Amino acid sequence: MLLNFGDRTGTGVTSTLWPLALLLLLLLLLLCDGCFMALINTPFFSRQMFPQMKFRVSGLDAKAKYILLLDIWLRFAFKLITMVVDGRWMVAGKADPEMPKRMYIHPDSPSTGEQWMQKVVSFHKLKLTNNISDKHGFTILNSMHKYQPRFHLVRANDILKLPYSTFRTYVFKETEFIAVTAYQNEKITQLKIDNNPFAKGFRDTGAGKREKK
Repeated sequence: MLLNFGDRTGTGVTSTLWPLALLLLLLLLLLCDGCFMALINTPFFSRQMFPQMKFRVSGLDAKAKYILLLDIWLRFAFKLITMVVDGRWMVAGKADPEMPKRMYIHPDSPSTGEQWMQKVVSFHKLKLTNNISDKHGFTILNSMHKYQPRFHLVRANDILKLPYSTFRTYVFKETEFIAVTAYQNEKITQLKIDNNPFAKGFRDTGAGKREKK
């Protein structure tokens, strides 16, 4: 069953966050004091988001073509730091200069409304990095900053028409996260290892197992 967040644009078009992704996000919020995404600075490498951004759309014109996009914007203009003693996140100063903004276009774009509405729209191929010299199209973020993913829907039959098209934007506050280079909480590390399909190697080797004391 889908959790319907309603028509957020007043157009009759509805976007819903896929419930499995929502469930993992809620677990992270409840058990780990927030959601975190790990970054990597190694050239040619990046990290896929997990939980992944997955959506359902409805109310589209079945025969019209649409382009679906995702971008990630800075949630607020401060850098954060975690306190060693109690793990709380505190403001550490002004945010670092913003990285170049990159809009991730879903690889199935453009597709008809009928095609989009028949499936779960997954942005699992979107990758994160903090390498400011990245030339591979990864989304560049600053570590220790809070971000908010935004889901965009554009009625257009050609990607070249995007600059001249109207964007319908959907924001799910449940998906905001703090970008880090290393997880600050063992609970979040274990939760991601147990549920992330890309962490299979950790599970197979037992690297994700924690000794009970």
